[in-house]
Amino acid sequence: MTPNTVSRLSPTAGGPRAWLAQLAHTAAWLTPHSLLALVNRIALAGIFWLSARTKVEGWFTISDSAYALFSDEYKLPLIAPHLAAQMATVAEHLFAVLLVLGLFTRLSALALLGMTLVIQVFVYPDAWPTHLSWAGLLLYLVGRGAGDVSLDRALGLR
Repeated sequence: MTPNTVSRLSPTAGGPRAWLAQLAHTAAWLTPHSLLALVNRIALAGIFWLSARTKVEGWFTISDSAYALFSDEYKLPLIAPHLAAQMATVAEHLFAVLLVLGLFTRLSALALLGMTLVIQVFVYPDAWPTHLSWAGLLLYLVGRGAGDVSLDRALGLR
């Protein structure tokens, strides 16, 4: 720290408000959008990828237990359990990979947000704190995009 930095951070140089403003400025500088987007993408991809892996055997054979889960426990309306199991398994794998790559990030986050809404409303309505935290991270990606460390940026996609 330079002497100038120390005086800017000192509570006596402008009072607590100035010190808090400088602290906020420093925090914003240390957490740019690209860093937040990358962390959100990896965190969400991990959640959905691990969920997807519980539904398969080997590389990509949907397990009998996954089909049973959709038939006996999840019971989604308007969609056959067999089809729901396949769709959820493919979606969790695909969109998790796309998030890590930062490719079609807004679309991937929106798809996972929809899946989260379905899980919240029809499957685990009491798990709203978990689903709300996922939704917050997903909404950030839908609204702000993948950031600089992404294939979206490399390909010039918004």
